[in-house]
Amino acid sequence: MHQAPEEHEHGGHAASGWGAAARATLHCLTGCALGEILGMVVGTALSWHNAPTMVLAVVLAFAFGYTLTLRGVLGSGLGLRAAVRVALAADTLSIAVMELIDNGVIALIPGALDAALSDVLFWWTLALSLALAFVVTTPVNRWMISRGKGHAVAHRYH
Repeated sequence: MHQAPEEHEHGGHAASGWGAAARATLHCLTGCALGEILGMVVGTALSWHNAPTMVLAVVLAFAFGYTLTLRGVLGSGLGLRAAVRVALAADTLSIAVMELIDNGVIALIPGALDAALSDVLFWWTLALSLALAFVVTTPVNRWMISRGKGHAVAHRYH
């Protein structure tokens, strides 16, 4: 089976094409979105103030992001301790950038932090913030992958 050029490995590192970066970012976005949405929904439903709600959302975004990577890496037969190191190396910068953009956008849109789950503003802002986080984080992941870091580390175990 022939692979697209960006899927080949070069010098032991996954190729640094935009497709590989977009896939890595989509992987991170999936974990971040799951954690972010769950955190925002829980915090909003419990009528928590903005700060604890955002903290919960960020913690869950990291937890879900790392868990998705761990699932794949552990499936390759790597031990838990080594798999955790791979997940931390693969995802930390990507998730951090994504969360910075995501939460920054939410904080900047008037009324978004105070919107209820039933408000269109809540969901529209969350969708916009995640989309912008994807756009900003993709070049970060491309840069990391081109240097054999980030998702290039986890890719070795898939």
